[in-house]
Amino acid sequence: MLTYNTHLKSLIMPEYGRNIHKMVEHCIGIEDREERTRCANTIIESMLALFPTQQKQEEYKRKLWDHLAIMSDFRLDVDLPFELPHAEERQTAPDPVPYHSGAKGYRIYGDTLLRMVKNAASMEESQERDALIMLLANQMKKNMLAVNPEGVPDRRIFKDLYEITDGAIRLNPDDVSLFEFKEAEVPGKKKKKK
Repeated sequence: MLTYNTHLKSLIMPEYGRNIHKMVEHCIGIEDREERTRCANTIIESMLALFPTQQKQEEYKRKLWDHLAIMSDFRLDVDLPFELPHAEERQTAPDPVPYHSGAKGYRIYGDTLLRMVKNAASMEESQERDALIMLLANQMKKNMLAVNPEGVPDRRIFKDLYEITDGAIRLNPDDVSLFEFKEAEVPGKKKKKK
């Protein structure tokens, strides 16, 4: 009967292959500590042979010893050149990554642009503030056009600005108009004359 890898126990660290894992299992079974230590050193040398460009790096050897401990499920009792991590350290889950959900309904603008809008809203009234608000409003329109190429009315952008800043920025569509953006032509796709 043939033995297929799909029927065997899955590898803890598949990058080293099944033979290295078999060596580790054999090493765990050796009763003499000195012999077990020599076997572990031989396994490390075999692991180094798999990645020869890393041989001169001392930090890499430490990493290999860590991997050997992980592959042995921390059961390998040998004289070690480095202090190895404990199984408890490996079992702990990493800290959750905080995800900022942003302002609901305004994700199309992006977090950076939304922060800039809020910063502009907190500025004192000045020509600089007004110029910044117009730049931000035009960028918001450009971002909106990326998903709605048919067109975006200026009123929509002004309404979003008003809502995002809790009324601190008010633009009147009768007094202010934003740029009209057009889709750029793709070079090389001009119509040929007949």
